[in-house]
Amino acid sequence: MDPSRTVEADVIRALEATGAPYDAIEIDPTLADTADFCAHYGYDLAASGNCILVASRDEPPVVAACVVLATTKLDVNKRVRKLLGVRKLSFAPAELTRGVTGMEIGGVTPFALPSDVPLYVDARIRDLDRVIVGGGSRHLKLLVSPDALAAVGGEFVTDLAVPQG
Repeated sequence: MDPSRTVEADVIRALEATGAPYDAIEIDPTLADTADFCAHYGYDLAASGNCILVASRDEPPVVAACVVLATTKLDVNKRVRKLLGVRKLSFAPAELTRGVTGMEIGGVTPFALPSDVPLYVDARIRDLDRVIVGGGSRHLKLLVSPDALAAVGGEFVTDLAVPQG
């Protein structure tokens, strides 16, 4: 079986365990990047979330997953760095992201993350009815309620991201 499909199955099980309603959207993996996905499938960037793994430069690295709206930019150097209590923090490279989550960039999701990875969610997402997030692979997106993010341990954080531009 394709390893990405195994990850997707784990993600769906974790999402179903929240009891929150969701829609699973099969997509063309070449359109998994948020802007491309939204443009092609007709979803609003303002209701689309990016799940980003960040990592400290320490050995072993301190990691966290952060979900921010596609219309914002994760405040890695100030807000997230302070949350994790580390000196230097950056976006996790693809290899580390895959090693920690089992997921490819473009498909990282807040569901089925390892239990030792904190999940921070920008507070703006709490105000949405539903948000689009990755589904564990570049083949799948999920339309979920913010309650589902809280149910898997997501901590809503004010000013986790700053507006783009």
